Amino acid sequence: MTRYLLFLFLLFTTSGLLQAQDTGWMIEAESIDPSNYYGVTAANGMIGIVSSAEPLKVSDTVLNGVYDYYGRGRTSNILRGFNFAGMDLDVDGERISSNNITNVRQTLNMRDAYFETTFEMEGKVEVTYRVRALRHLPFTSLIDMEVTALDEVTIRPASVIEAPNHLRDVRNYYAVIDRPHVQIPLFSSVADSPTGKHTIAVSNSFLFEEEHMPGYIHEDWDHNMHRVHLEKQLEQGETYRFSVVSSATSTEHFDDPFSSAERLTVFAMLEGRDRLLMRHQHEWDQLWESDIIIEGNRQDQLDVRMALYHLYSFVREGSRLSLSPMGLSGLGYNGHVFWDTELWMYPPLLLLQPDLARSIIDYRTDRIGGAKSKAFSHGFDGVMFPWESNDTGGEATPVWALTGPFQHHITAVVGIAFWNYYRVTQDKTWLEDEGYPMLQQIAEFWVSRAELTESGNYEIRNVVAADEFAENVDNNAFTNATAISALRFATKAAAVLGIDPDPRWTEVADRIPIPEFEDGTTREHDTYTGEMIKQADVNLLTYPLNMVTDPEQMRKNLEYYQQRVDPRGPAMTHSVYSIISSRLGDPEEAYELFQKGYQPNKLPPFGVIAEVAGGTNPYFATGAGGMLQSVLAGFAGIELTDDGIVRIDTDLPRDWKSLTITGVGKDEMTFERD
Repeated sequence: MTRYLLFLFLLFTTSGLLQAQDTGWMIEAESIDPSNYYGVTAANGMIGIVSSAEPLKVSDTVLNGVYDYYGRGRTSNILRGFNFAGMDLDVDGERISSNNITNVRQTLNMRDAYFETTFEMEGKVEVTYRVRALRHLPFTSLIDMEVTALDEVTIRPASVIEAPNHLRDVRNYYAVIDRPHVQIPLFSSVADSPTGKHTIAVSNSFLFEEEHMPGYIHEDWDHNMHRVHLEKQLEQGETYRFSVVSSATSTEHFDDPFSSAERLTVFAMLEGRDRLLMRHQHEWDQLWESDIIIEGNRQDQLDVRMALYHLYSFVREGSRLSLSPMGLSGLGYNGHVFWDTELWMYPPLLLLQPDLARSIIDYRTDRIGGAKSKAFSHGFDGVMFPWESNDTGGEATPVWALTGPFQHHITAVVGIAFWNYYRVTQDKTWLEDEGYPMLQQIAEFWVSRAELTESGNYEIRNVVAADEFAENVDNNAFTNATAISALRFATKAAAVLGIDPDPRWTEVADRIPIPEFEDGTTREHDTYTGEMIKQADVNLLTYPLNMVTDPEQMRKNLEYYQQRVDPRGPAMTHSVYSIISSRLGDPEEAYELFQKGYQPNKLPPFGVIAEVAGGTNPYFATGAGGMLQSVLAGFAGIELTDDGIVRIDTDLPRDWKSLTITGVGKDEMTFERD
């Protein structure tokens, strides 16, 4: 009877796994070509680990919030840290490499948040290597190794820590904490960042299923690498399993990163693998209570869930850190924070995971001092946020880029994000303590920034538009519209709190112009004459700003600017076009635009998306945010209002049988559409 129940349990579990695969949780690499390979990321909002085409290796490790100056002149860059997640494996004295293995498969499991590599050394061993950034432990990762002997073999697995060349004064340490019931081997590396601004550290240890611990041998190499290996003889058919726990820290987060890394690794090691996995899985189970479920098109389900997986992976509740256009998938855009976050990535997170979204606005709250200094230095009041922000909150844009001094809509977009947080949460305490003070400072900036002209209008002159081909123009449609929105939202916030708003906010908002052509089409800026644009600008007035809502005007603007957008422009433009088409009642056009926004940008072997078609800089989290908004605000018809979340009438694409959005907003609502 017991065996029969066990059989039923295994049957149920296996069928559940297959069902999970069929419904869009597993992404398997189509083929692995090291010369054309773009990896997937295991991340927990603090640590990012990127897969590699090389067996038992990773291509990048990134620690959120840690910046220094190296390799990019006078521009800060997010710091590439120690590579702590790689392994070596010798089988009968031969080192595993791409040249001596077959049947290589790599899979991203989004449900359980890990990537896995499996392969075979013919006639010798079958190997599984699995990497997780533990969700419940922000600075700790878990690497699993499983080796099954196909013949009698001797294996020598090793955990490896390597230092990139830009780190200074690398120090390697090895020690064993000996207790009556357990030995804890710790091998650690410590180094200074390129300018000495930070000290970073990493510490690894082993976890075994068996009680008896093997002997360890430490190897310290001259070229900034050290390893700890063990040796094991396996009988044919025998499977050997072990894990490595690793903790990475820096002085951005700890006063003593070396000791902190070792303590965190000891903690994880003594928690044990089962408990680590249980808590990691529990955290991801909670995240996936907010999900997007597409019935009828499995590939669309995979693509959408992959976008959601990456956004969930790149930001962390309570961290008070934001995310860059590439998240934690590498060093793209120097790891800086742009408007990409608040306008493109933040809205899906706000709808589905308000706690994650809170970290994004906390990041801005903590850096209000830098925004005040920038406003002061440019002769304005209030706050003026940097176009590119790093850890300090000062302007981090390269000097040669005009976006730094002139792309001012970032400040309004931050204000819009703050008001939208209140819209979703209705948290008056937060609004009083943090939301309104920020909105007030942003409103003060726009009052001082707008110029009263002889026409009686308050004009906003000399900006770089959202369309970045348009530099140093006057009255950019999107910039002006965001300024109007920020001023009005500050006024609304004051009313909620029973505060008398500054009357200038309404006066200025009412008299900021939005340019038009003679036929009524919204003009991108005062001197725009129909030239090619880089990305959506005017059409953003329909979504997300909801300022152009007349269907005839929406269609007129859409048709005009669709013909003029650079086909090599960034992914999110077509996401906006898709939303507008949905709201104009054309789901098939919306679906075509939805796919146009990311399908040409997919890269092998997993289909991670780049910024532009033919680009090579994945994972482009900004594009993922746009794609998700096409689904949430377009096909699902979810809209934010001052009274909370509502749903408007839109239709699904022909291929989708149903669309279900779970865990929406603070009340974790479910929206279904057939």
